[in-house]
Amino acid sequence: MTRRKSLSLTMAGIVGLAILGLAVASALHAADAVGKAKAGANGEKLVPLELKLPRPLFQGTPKNIKPCPTLEKFVDKPRDPFFVPAGLVNLALNKKVTSSDTAPVIGELSMVTDGDLEGSDGSFVELGPGTQWVQIDLGKKSDVFALLVWHYHAEGRVYHDVVVQVADDADFIENVKTVFNNDFDNSSGLGLGKQLEYIESYRGKLIDARTANGQPVQGRYVRLYSKGNTSNDMNHYVEVEVFGKLSE
Repeated sequence: MTRRKSLSLTMAGIVGLAILGLAVASALHAADAVGKAKAGANGEKLVPLELKLPRPLFQGTPKNIKPCPTLEKFVDKPRDPFFVPAGLVNLALNKKVTSSDTAPVIGELSMVTDGDLEGSDGSFVELGPGTQWVQIDLGKKSDVFALLVWHYHAEGRVYHDVVVQVADDADFIENVKTVFNNDFDNSSGLGLGKQLEYIESYRGKLIDARTANGQPVQGRYVRLYSKGNTSNDMNHYVEVEVFGKLSE
């Protein structure tokens, strides 16, 4: 073998080792980034939130709803894992529910937190037209990390002016925090919303209730507003789940 060929092979080996080293470093950096992403704001280990879903009642993308700038694109596939501290529970299960509509058109207010996710007849409560709300008393002040909301998923429809708030008192005067608002024109008078409207499906709407720095919002009461939908003027709830833990 000539000296030139030997030198070329040596250089190729050095370059190969350098590339391998960069690849390993990149992989380690990515793994480290994933590890950090799964650590909470206080350094606690995060785990995927376990979500129980009902059976689908329709398939594919709804055809009767036209895309628009205020509407979230419908994605008919499983959502990405949502990481939270271990040990969170559905604080809303079987908790007391009150409403702006004290005499629902269909069903009972208790259906909002009864654990029945199916969405068929007999599984939802229907409230009157206009802006209406349901309110859940968690029983004690709690750390709220996320909510999973089903308005009505027997068909693809969009509910308007969906606003979710958490407060310390039942009258929503003390320490009120808005965790979701897609009222893009402030027609319900609760402030101009920044989130997009969305199409209902059996997966429900998963709402991240954490603050910008990753801390849970605190409160005892959860209130959810809506103002009719693309199929009719009525308001519906199949189930609301509130994931969190009692505040220390």
